[in-house]
Formats: sequence, structure tokens, C-alpha cells
Amino acid sequence: MPTGPALPFGPAARPLHPVSPPVPVPVSVPGSEAVPVPAEGAGGDLVGEPPRVAAAAAAAPSAAPNPALERIIRGPSGVGTAGLFFTPRQAPPAAPPAVPSAPELPAPPPAAEGRPIPGLYHHPVPEPDPARVAEVSRRIKRWAVDEVEAYPPEWEDQFDGFSVGRYMVACHPDAPTVDHLMIATRLMVAENVVDDCYCEDHGGSPVGLGGRLLLAHTALDPVHTTAEYQPEWAQSLLSDAPRRSYRSAMEYFTQAATPSQADRYRHDMARLHMGYLAEAAWAETKYVPEVSEYLAMRQFNNFRPCPTITDTVGGYELPADLHAMPAMQRVIALAGNATTISNDLYSYTKELESPGLHLNLPVVIAAREGLSDKEAYLKAVEVHNDLMHAFEAAAAELAVSCPDPRVVRFLRGVAVWVDGNHYWHRTNTYRYSLPDFW
Repeated sequence: MPTGPALPFGPAARPLHPVSPPVPVPVSVPGSEAVPVPAEGAGGDLVGEPPRVAAAAAAAPSAAPNPALERIIRGPSGVGTAGLFFTPRQAPPAAPPAVPSAPELPAPPPAAEGRPIPGLYHHPVPEPDPARVAEVSRRIKRWAVDEVEAYPPEWEDQFDGFSVGRYMVACHPDAPTVDHLMIATRLMVAENVVDDCYCEDHGGSPVGLGGRLLLAHTALDPVHTTAEYQPEWAQSLLSDAPRRSYRSAMEYFTQAATPSQADRYRHDMARLHMGYLAEAAWAETKYVPEVSEYLAMRQFNNFRPCPTITDTVGGYELPADLHAMPAMQRVIALAGNATTISNDLYSYTKELESPGLHLNLPVVIAAREGLSDKEAYLKAVEVHNDLMHAFEAAAAELAVSCPDPRVVRFLRGVAVWVDGNHYWHRTNTYRYSLPDFW
């Protein structure tokens, strides 16, 4: 991959993040024009309802959790977006006009139906706003091709098949603008470029992974060194697609995030990289971990960095002291664990087709507990469901015990992300197909 030119970042004021009540602030970053695509259900959406949030939260301590609260915490639960609201949603206005795509970047195809894994506990979500999907898809491809040279032309079909625009719109329906959605979308693509190029699909290897990940991590957490060696480090951030992608995506993110939110994300990415290294060490030694060890690794090598930025993408901030509460950390960990096991299940057949032994939960259960492939897969479904129930119970309990509107909103955002993540796995038949176990 050729070294790309220096990326066009200039000084930009970071938008202020509201404290209480939350108010959306559009993000404006160099090279990313604002497109005012209104959030679905404008006037009754998350962004415009702080009084309802405050009223519901104030009433929470005097009332035991009820089905309505649980529905709020777990996110969408049926046709429409009723699960995003504290009160019944009014009829939505007419859909905004579609944003035209550039001629050379056609709009992505509609989502394939797919089918959920039988017995998997999940909540259906509404189809993501097609106008937003088209615009995010257009912008992210332009960023990947023109700004960071994330992939060579021969990988274009795989990039398109990833359907990252549909993914992020489904996971962040409360994003005030497309610019906010792009924050999450760039980071998602950058994380996958690192995973593919350093760890798995496209030349990745466990050998020497630690050195590669450490240098890539400096694109997220800058090196502070001497004047003599600073230029060499800065130039190294342009040396390969993973580092170019991390560097650029993090630049955009820090222009929109508060320092606390940026530091939170760096911490979660360090967790992710530590999980990568554990899996790589097992691959090098051909060690099949115990199920408990595998699940421990998956708490680090998982989706956690994605839902943890839900407040930045939503245009507000969950303060550091509220984010750091042990009860909140448990909720976030359970959300990451459940979604990651869902990924294990949907990617099971894809990974079996890859060379060598690819660890996932069904494979580890089969090896360690002496079960057939089918029995192990079905047990992994049970593990996922247990994690989902624990996540929802912990979130509901926290919403009642700490009814700060920002806490309740963040919990709801994480729950919506969990449901959107499942939606993308279910519908992405380009990447995933289910085993014939039923």
C-alpha cells in the first residue's frame, strides 16, 4: 500500500457538549461538509426530549422497574421506533428527501433479509433511514479511498459488502447529524482495517503482532518524545493503511469529543488490543483455552469501543464520574460481551472456512466440553442469551438507582447499539450465513 499524503487537518474548534439537559450540537470538521439530515421522528426523538427524560428519571426511584422501563432500556422492540421514547411516539413526519450520491459512488443496495439465529434473544429494530445510509456510505467510501487509502481496488467488493453505512445508522438512530454518524463510521472502519491487515483476513499474523499494534496505538494515543525523534514517529503514522486510518479517524473524533470522552476511547482501544494479543498468543502456541478463559479474552477483544462512544455520537456527554461507576462499567462490559458472542455465532461458518483453527465460542465449547458441533453452537446461543438478560437487568437496575437523565440516555443509547449490531449481523448475508443446525 503506498504511503498516502498528509491528511488535510487544520485547527477546528471542538463543539461544546451539553451537560443537562442535552442539546444537539452539529459537528463541523475539515473536509466534511454538514448535511442537515434530520433525525428520524424529529420533534419526538431522543435529542428533543430532555423534559421527558428528566420526568421519567425523577419518577424512577419511587417505582419498581416495569415493562415500559425495561423496553426503554433494551431499545427498539418492534416495528417503528417506540422503544426509543419515554412516551408513545407521535406519527413521524414525512421522510426527508434522499441525499444524492456522487455518480462514481452509487448508493448501497438494500439490506438483505437474512434471518435471526433460532432461539437467539434479540430485539427487532426498524430499518435505518435510507437517506442517511446513502449519505454515510458515500462519505465513508470517499474517506477510505481518498483520505487514507484504506484498501486497494481489489478489496472494493469487500468494503461495499461490509455495509458500514447501514451498520452505523442502525446503531446510532439518535445522532443529530450525518457528521455525528461519521465519527462512529470512521472509527469502525479503522478498527476493521487494523483487524484485517494485522490480525486476520488480509495478511494478518500473530507473529510480531504486539509491535504492530503498539505502533498503531500511537495513532490514537500520541507519542511525546524528543524533537529529534518526533518527526520520524509522525511520519510513521502514514506508513500503512491501519495507521493512516487510525490517525485520521481519531483526528475527527477528538475534534468532536471532550478530552474525557477521547481518553475513555483510548482506554477501551487499549483493552481491545490486549484482547488481540491474548488471542494471538494462543494461536502461536496452538492453545485452545478453557471456556472461562475464552470468555475472559472476549471481554477485551470485543465491541466495547463502539457503544462506549454513543454519547459523543449523540451530541452530548456522560460525565467521567458517571461513566466510571462500577454499575455502569458492568453494563458496558455485558453489552460488549453479548454483542461479541452474537458475532461469534453469526460468523461461525465464515470462520470455519478460513485456514487453520479459528477460535470462537462454539469451537471452544466443543473442544473443551466434548460436545458435537451442533450441541456446542446451541450452548453458545444460551451463553449469549444469559449475557443479554444480565445486561438488561443491570441496565434497568442502574436506571432506577441513578436516574440522572444523562445516565438513562446513555443506557438507552448502549441498548440501541446492541440491537442495531444484531440487526446488521442478521441482514449482512454478504458476510454471514447460518449453519444447518435446525
